Amino acid sequence: MAAHSVEALLAKAEQEEAEKLRSIAVHKELDLEFDVGNLLACDKNRIESRDFREQKKEDFLRSLARDNTQLLINEIWKLPTERVEEAIVAKLPEPTTPLPREKPPPKPKPPTKWEQFAKLKGIQKKKKTNLVWDENAKEWRRRWGYKRANDDTKEWLIEVPETADPNEDQFAKRVKAKKERVAKNELNRLKNIARAQKVKVPGVGLTPTAQQSKDELVRAVSVAKTSTASVGRFQDRLPKEKAPKNTGKKRKFEPLIGDFSNEKQKQLELLKVMDSKKPKLDITKAVNKQMREEDREEASAKYKKGAGKKGRKGNMSGKGKGKGGKGKGGKAAGGGGGKKRSKPGKR
Repeated sequence: MAAHSVEALLAKAEQEEAEKLRSIAVHKELDLEFDVGNLLACDKNRIESRDFREQKKEDFLRSLARDNTQLLINEIWKLPTERVEEAIVAKLPEPTTPLPREKPPPKPKPPTKWEQFAKLKGIQKKKKTNLVWDENAKEWRRRWGYKRANDDTKEWLIEVPETADPNEDQFAKRVKAKKERVAKNELNRLKNIARAQKVKVPGVGLTPTAQQSKDELVRAVSVAKTSTASVGRFQDRLPKEKAPKNTGKKRKFEPLIGDFSNEKQKQLELLKVMDSKKPKLDITKAVNKQMREEDREEASAKYKKGAGKKGRKGNMSGKGKGKGGKGKGGKAAGGGGGKKRSKPGKR
């Protein structure tokens, strides 16, 4: 009885060992249909009801799933593989079986303003390495984040520029500049989201602050005056108020993104003028220049002629007064001379 029980235990142990070390070769009457992209295997073989009844239901299903999984793994090993760090990775092909989704697939993310500009100008994004050489620490460090290379926030001394105020705190100035950059990036991110959703973004305008400076107050007054229907044309000024600055016509620039047909035409015309050997002559401009020169010469000639006549007339009147007996010069001559004779033309 004891020997029989020992043999039964050995047989059971051998069976369990065989189950663990089953061969990877699985034989099926009909080949399975595989969709390796979805890791899907379809088994169309008939299930024997006798085997299903004789074995336990869980054991039979477990054995069937193991065999089909082994066949699927065999198909995966037929794909090209590569080693990534310490793991072997297989590149799966595109799936062929359409699977239903609970929700529709997400729409592609709309490009930002910079991405549109880069695509238009052909600017390609270059991948940067995560590690850079730190000259101070003499070691490779991360480009961004904690313990990054060339971290200027850890400096205990900052050189004051020649044009800066010597009493200004350079550390506070650096912190303020960083906060402004972060706020600007966040504003651009929100603008990109609003542009993607086709929502109008209001202007920044005047942000409320606890204590406004003189420039901010002047700007607020200017904005309030130009907020009327006439754009401040009929608004009265204060007694000592200065004229607002930068209120002229704004220059219009061509958009960076859009239709560049006008820019292309201008560049072609410029190249045509530069390529031509003879200079381009504007007849209207040349005629106007010639007419202005003739008018200037005629006006200068008339001025010279009038100045000469005026001088001769003054000399003649002086001589007449000297010879006559009614002038001061005549009285002096007739009376024996008490005063000197004055010059002609003066009294």
